[in-house]
Amino acid sequence: MRARDARVASRTTYTYKDLQLNRDNAAMTDILDAFRAILDDTGVLTGESVSERVMHPWYPRPIEALCILRPRTTEEVSAILALCHERGQTVIPHGGLTGLVQGCNCGPTDAVLSLERMNAIEDFDAVGRTATVQAGVPLQTLQETAEEQGLMFPLDLGARGSCQIGGNVSTNAGGNHVIRFGMTRDNVLGLEAVLADGTVVTSMNGMIKNNAGYDLKQLFIGTEGTLGIITRVVLRLREAPRVFHTAFAGFENFKQLSEFLRFSDRELGGALSAFEVMWEDYYELVTTAPAENTRPVPLDYPLYVLIEALGTAHDEEKNIFEEIMGEAMELGLIADAAVARSGTDRKAMWRIRDSVEEFFRYGHAFIYDVSLGIRYMDDYVNDVKRRLTELWPEHHCFTLGHIADGNIHFAIHMGEDTLEAHAAVNQCVYEPLRPIGGSVSAEHGIGTEKLAYLEFSRSPNEIDLMRRVKQALDPRGILNPGKIFAA
Repeated sequence: MRARDARVASRTTYTYKDLQLNRDNAAMTDILDAFRAILDDTGVLTGESVSERVMHPWYPRPIEALCILRPRTTEEVSAILALCHERGQTVIPHGGLTGLVQGCNCGPTDAVLSLERMNAIEDFDAVGRTATVQAGVPLQTLQETAEEQGLMFPLDLGARGSCQIGGNVSTNAGGNHVIRFGMTRDNVLGLEAVLADGTVVTSMNGMIKNNAGYDLKQLFIGTEGTLGIITRVVLRLREAPRVFHTAFAGFENFKQLSEFLRFSDRELGGALSAFEVMWEDYYELVTTAPAENTRPVPLDYPLYVLIEALGTAHDEEKNIFEEIMGEAMELGLIADAAVARSGTDRKAMWRIRDSVEEFFRYGHAFIYDVSLGIRYMDDYVNDVKRRLTELWPEHHCFTLGHIADGNIHFAIHMGEDTLEAHAAVNQCVYEPLRPIGGSVSAEHGIGTEKLAYLEFSRSPNEIDLMRRVKQALDPRGILNPGKIFAA
């Protein structure tokens, strides 16, 4: 046995199976009574109150769990986790249940922890442009509150009405404005989290610049509830744009498209906020009946882009945007384009990009979320589609992405949804990422969906360090076990 293996073997570890066995043999009634002693009468849900809830936005299924715990305060979260740590009780955090990598999966002996009742906006600093919110605040609620004050919280997702801030932070959500404002991580100034043993770590920093020691909030951002439960967050807000300059364009090839990206980003002087690319297969899907979208440009090209810049209400700025689009056309960087003349036009263009429910027109679809260098994208997409065609000549593959931040999404149908078929499609999508240093997850996370493929994007030493951090902060393995890497 190597020295490192000996060190790992010497640790006291608890596997998910061990914890399940312990709980199976324990008196569930006893621990439920202990939970009820911490929470109020409506704070502990069991039986039908659990199973009547569903998870997964596109393939709903009933929740199966020992109970759903609904605390109102950080102190209650702390007391719950201290009890669970003592008894080896697994805890699965639930937010808005809009994740796509099965990161909220739970079983009949798990305690689900939902912060849905911790949904207050505690402080709104319009001068300092920050908001202090509890983890259960829905994203759209924060967006609307900021808008009322002439500000914006720049994170934006299709699930905005359901997803919660705690879930956004714990998964480091991306969305439509990453090119301008970064991922969720870039918009978090401070947070409060509760560790597995009930210890409360309060780091509610409200400053943009704070270089005093370790930035401990990063331990909880993007770690999918495996290191601690986020209870409160300090978020950075921005001044709301006065207008949106939006256009939809068609391209003859990826080289033309990538040159237009550089040109538009340079000419717009940092105002570029969205660059959403749709391959012809996706554009045709969402603009053909029964979809109700109208095509702003003809279905004549292999690639399309929705481009948007944030700006002021000055007329000259609108003219500059249109001049930039016209110049790009003259330079041969665009094959065809339409500029939004009204808010109605803009919404219609965004509906095309957001009509992802059309993925399921042909039945079950496997959804993918990968990241790679822009220079590799054209060859990569062609390689994935070639591999799929060799295995399933009649498959459907719909492709789109944020592109400017390196993100591509696939929705793939091959006429079967077995585990074997899913694994084969995974290989088609993930294997080509290895030689180009791509990531199997751009913004959705790992959950359980991508457990077997983490090593495609992270080195053995990185994964080992992740495990060591997990062991240090959650030695009994009670927090969202089996997510990111096998328990």
